[in-house]
Amino acid sequence: MKDTPEFSRRIDGTRLAAGGEDHAIAAKPGERAGLAQRFDLLALDRLEAKVRLTPMAGGYYRLEAEFAAELVQACTVTQVPVACRLAESFTLTYGPAEQEGEIVLDGDSEPVEPLDDGAIDIGEAVAQQLSLVIDPFPRVPGVAAEGAASVGDDPPRASPFAALAKLRAPGKA
Repeated sequence: MKDTPEFSRRIDGTRLAAGGEDHAIAAKPGERAGLAQRFDLLALDRLEAKVRLTPMAGGYYRLEAEFAAELVQACTVTQVPVACRLAESFTLTYGPAEQEGEIVLDGDSEPVEPLDDGAIDIGEAVAQQLSLVIDPFPRVPGVAAEGAASVGDDPPRASPFAALAKLRAPGKA
């Protein structure tokens, strides 16, 4: 078995109620510290989620989740701490890992995530979705990226047609 993720909450799919189950999960201080290190954060002060798992036909499962997080990142320009609150929702489909590559139920649906020995790690699913919504280039408000020109930094350029206008004889339109 693989290394256990920092925020692991494995649910055995074979034991799910036919109508599905709701789970409320929250990362403990040690788990938040591990995730902060994994995602290169200064701090992860809160990570909570409400997850609904529903069995589907053919050994597939639908995961619907909402999560909220409070985190602190370093500004990419000044290295000053930047606090951020996130609230997101997502849906994933899990199924048997019988084939190589992604399995798609139909052209309009998302790829199917493989089950891990019949289990779904809802904590790791939330952690992975968190990693997708974290700002990769956080900045303190009002600070421009290095080398990037900010609006109003340089005087406005003259139009190339301004030089032609000067050549026009006075009084002619």
